[in-house]
Amino acid sequence: MERKTAKLLDGKALANKIQQELSAAITQLQLHIGRPPGLAVLMVGDNPASAAYVRGKERACQKVGIASFGKHFPTETTQAELEEVLAALNNDERVDGILVQLPLPNHLDAVALLHQIVPDKDVDGLHPVNLGRLVRGEPGLRSCTPAGIMRLLQEYAIPLKGKQAVVVGRSILVGKPLALMLLEADATVTIAHSRSHSLQSITKDADILIAAVGRPELITADMVKPDAVVVDVGINRVTDSSGNSRLVGDVHFESTAGVAEFLTPVPGGVGPMTVAMLLQNTVHSYSQRSNS
Repeated sequence: MERKTAKLLDGKALANKIQQELSAAITQLQLHIGRPPGLAVLMVGDNPASAAYVRGKERACQKVGIASFGKHFPTETTQAELEEVLAALNNDERVDGILVQLPLPNHLDAVALLHQIVPDKDVDGLHPVNLGRLVRGEPGLRSCTPAGIMRLLQEYAIPLKGKQAVVVGRSILVGKPLALMLLEADATVTIAHSRSHSLQSITKDADILIAAVGRPELITADMVKPDAVVVDVGINRVTDSSGNSRLVGDVHFESTAGVAEFLTPVPGGVGPMTVAMLLQNTVHSYSQRSNS
């Protein structure tokens, strides 16, 4: 009997649905608050990938009715100048969310800048206060990519309680916060990484496998348990011998699709969900500020 191919976890469709819900919520809230929600995305330098991400975020803001207070700075901008801008945004009543687009030029201290953002406007969920709230299971702004993955699993009614979840990758952006969110959902969680021995034996045990290492097509079919749920966080540009480039994930899609039950496409899986959660965090912050 021919093996059916994996069902796709369609992040793009879910992100559109979330944006429609947020748009309706903003329309209602604005009647009471008297202004739209505001998001400030700060970008330094001319990294083309970052510029594309920022444009995407600004378009998404426009679509749902969030005002953009984006600022683009030249590469040579100093730490002190950026800290001054962040201090002004922290005090700006029109701004509910602040995000510093990473990576930053080498002369800047990204961690120190993230610490300057007041926690209740930290829509990337990376401030130590918000990460601490996550560790303690308290309400707070959650990191966008992990929160997007959890929302995607919820949308497709994928059970997590008691399941073996393996997260490949331990970054503060994805791996660590996602492991905590999975634990909160009663999954049994293993974190693997580039120095893990026998990676295949670890991933093969996973009912839910999340690849977030930034290595093209690292996860292949022989590393996946039959009928597992596979979430691919990676976005890698690869160029073939003819000079043609394409985007691939951290998972070898074609082979894994014959083994997994669910699989996220790249692009169109986790990426749109990250932006949707950024918008959701901004609207959450907006609604909280209106209640205070």
